[in-house]
Amino acid sequence: MRIFYASDTTPNALFQSNLWRNNLYLPLVDIGHDVIEFDYDLRETFQNLDPADPRQKAYIKKNRPKISQELLRQIREAHASKPVDLFFSYFYDACVLPQAIDEIRSMGIKTVNWYCNGSYQLHLVSEISPYYDWCLVPEKFRLKDYVAMGARPIYCQEAANPNIYKPYDLPIEFDVTFVGQAYGDRPAYIKYLLEQGVDVHVWGWGWQSLSPKPRLRKWLARLMHALYRGQFLLTSEGRQAVRQRLHSMLDAREASERRGGQPVAVHLPHSILGSTLSDLQMIQMYSRSKINLGFSSCGNTHETGQRILQVRLRDFEVPMSGGFYMVEYMEELEEFFNIGKEIVCYTDKQDLADKIKYYLIHEEERERIRLAGHERCLRDHSWHKRFEMAFRQMGLSEPPHTSA
Repeated sequence: MRIFYASDTTPNALFQSNLWRNNLYLPLVDIGHDVIEFDYDLRETFQNLDPADPRQKAYIKKNRPKISQELLRQIREAHASKPVDLFFSYFYDACVLPQAIDEIRSMGIKTVNWYCNGSYQLHLVSEISPYYDWCLVPEKFRLKDYVAMGARPIYCQEAANPNIYKPYDLPIEFDVTFVGQAYGDRPAYIKYLLEQGVDVHVWGWGWQSLSPKPRLRKWLARLMHALYRGQFLLTSEGRQAVRQRLHSMLDAREASERRGGQPVAVHLPHSILGSTLSDLQMIQMYSRSKINLGFSSCGNTHETGQRILQVRLRDFEVPMSGGFYMVEYMEELEEFFNIGKEIVCYTDKQDLADKIKYYLIHEEERERIRLAGHERCLRDHSWHKRFEMAFRQMGLSEPPHTSA
């Protein structure tokens, strides 16, 4: 097929990554499709997706028509050169006007949108989804919601590209690691593991903010020490007032961060907190670790009465990369892995700590599971196979345009 592909390189504009290009664009090319890539920098667009924020809403209103106009121009040009069979996008409402999707379809081009945040951010694609011919949906429990909004969903779980995610012959340096952002209940789990004596390290956006900067820690320690020793020309009441003021300032800072969604109640030692890794460094970390962790909860839904769990990209990336993988149990995972034989699942913090200690000791069993998980992913969980399955369901196995 001749496919026009449109997406940012990553679903998270906070840091540079080729995550979606590696997992979506490249497999489409590998399969043998003629793929034309939308030539447009979408990075700023993917930083302004939420119309509930007045500033972002203003940006969306101004930017959305521009993207739509340029998208239509490039598709018309590509279609005139040689007929395009499919428009494949990873778009939010903020990326394109519904009328532009209608215009693409009027050219005789089929349309499909991939989106993987519908578990708790379905509202960000609710306007455009009904305008596509199909929506690829990895959240099985959201299929009925897509139908209710007038869309045509196809269940298509996430996967991994074996040409990118693969084992590396590197020394094993860490007992337990996690690579990913610091949000939701993840910091609380990491803190609990440390309290249970587990040697765990984390890398990713947001983790370093959970430990006071060394300079700030040193300054505060010296200031409080000086106050208690009476080194300032203050009465005892004055020193007490300053101490109370410092504590109030710190409390206010934490309250402000809490309103911003940062789990400030959890403080972690600076020595275990790493910065964001490159795509290659992340994949290599899976080979450098005895146990790689995964978390299944979405956003801050653990703070509500409706905690949402979701199968994630990492659930396939780690075993595809040859790493031993341990993730929170959810029933849907059983459709993709033999739990306990290809990956390991835990049910709560204590179960996680207990299983980590068990598998650190039982190296042969851990190795059998690691190898089996890798083989299962190679056999069943590549994006290449996901797309072939989805295209068959769309009736696009045989491209309608075959002329050179």
